[in-house]
Amino acid sequence: MLTKTSPTLADGTKVADLVNPATREVQLRALSDPELYELEMERIFGRIWNLLGHESEIPNSGDFMVRDMGSDSVLVTRDKEGQVHVLLNVCAHRGMRVSTVDAGNTQVHTCIYHGWAFRPNGNFLGAPVERECMHGKMMTKEQLGLKKARVTLYGGLIFATWNIEGPSFEEFLGDTKWYYDILFKRSDKGMEVLGPPQRFTVRANWKAAGEQSAADGFHTLMLHRWLGEVGNYSKKNEDGSGADLSAEMVGVEISSPHGHALRCIDLGRKIRRLTGLDPDKLSIDEKLNALPPAGVTLEMVPQLKRNLSEDQLKVMTSMPPQVGGIFPNVLFGFVYIPQADGTVVGSMTMHAYVPKGPDKLEFVNWIFAEKDASPELREKMLRQTIQLFGTSGMVEQDDSDTWPHMTLSAKGAMGRKMTMKYQAMFETGKPAGWPGPGIVNEGFTKDDTQWHWWMHWRELMSAEA
Repeated sequence: MLTKTSPTLADGTKVADLVNPATREVQLRALSDPELYELEMERIFGRIWNLLGHESEIPNSGDFMVRDMGSDSVLVTRDKEGQVHVLLNVCAHRGMRVSTVDAGNTQVHTCIYHGWAFRPNGNFLGAPVERECMHGKMMTKEQLGLKKARVTLYGGLIFATWNIEGPSFEEFLGDTKWYYDILFKRSDKGMEVLGPPQRFTVRANWKAAGEQSAADGFHTLMLHRWLGEVGNYSKKNEDGSGADLSAEMVGVEISSPHGHALRCIDLGRKIRRLTGLDPDKLSIDEKLNALPPAGVTLEMVPQLKRNLSEDQLKVMTSMPPQVGGIFPNVLFGFVYIPQADGTVVGSMTMHAYVPKGPDKLEFVNWIFAEKDASPELREKMLRQTIQLFGTSGMVEQDDSDTWPHMTLSAKGAMGRKMTMKYQAMFETGKPAGWPGPGIVNEGFTKDDTQWHWWMHWRELMSAEA
């Protein structure tokens, strides 16, 4: 249970006062304050469910990879029984990192400092020269294992939390799980990674990226304007030009009290533009065959009917979720990429914006394909996704250029007193007959999804377990 205890910063400001519910403003200093960063590591990343990767990255017994939960390094391992574990990468002896490499395979994780050894499940095996009992006799071996996080697998995605007795993963997702299932649990075999994730460092506060991931739509019109100018993402004029992406900003947006968000974009427009068919005259089956979901082939369409409900299929073929985020630092993109020959290649990508300090984050990018996808489709998806959403992708060059400037602004003597405003509000509600749960609104994109992100940030930062 959470109780309100809003901490006070060194200058006397209450953390809760950084977010003003009455005017829907957030003080810009939130993107730079070192005190806030330390609180976030404890009150947010120390309590919520963190995305660490996908189980296909560690397919074999003994496989492991090193990832981060906030400011803590963790080992993500697979044991002989096939179970996935998440362990604090800190030796129980003197605090040395147990693993100093990014990934590998071993049945025994041995600390290079004093040789203490641990199994993939974190259990302590022993120290060198067993007869000398180098680990002493004051604590049992069972007490000397690596600290273990609580782990769940969702559609193959690995999530973990230090909040052992806290909300379940299903409670964490809440109503938005119904929509995430449309993306991550739609096929028989599920998805898998196309190689290790791409990673690079951005000199920016993690929240600048995290809150944008809460389905910000407005930035697309300006920052990604080129999608309409040189890409096939907007209706072309008679002279072949086109830059108006405003039609793509009309759809359905789902907010969550937990800060999760989804932007559902009208599939009918894409069917009409890319196939010439009238979506209003097509059944669900005909829509699936005319334009299968991003990353799905015609041969895989029957799997959708086996794994999703009729209501979920209705959303998938009318207003499917295509971009959005999982609080606090995850972005997903399941988008359609038009090709020069008139065909479409789907892109399935996820980003995590891992905090590395008040003004530094690590951008981690995973690229996925369905396990049943052909090698040819995998190659196309990988190439297209790297070009658009990878570390050198055109879209990410746009986004990652703005976050450092916002962080620098937040450091200024005057700039830190400015506010970010989330005052464009929906007044529509959900479409008639909309079958899904959650806070649902239709129409042109607004600020509601990001505002709910900041309100949940405020709630967690003002609460004590």
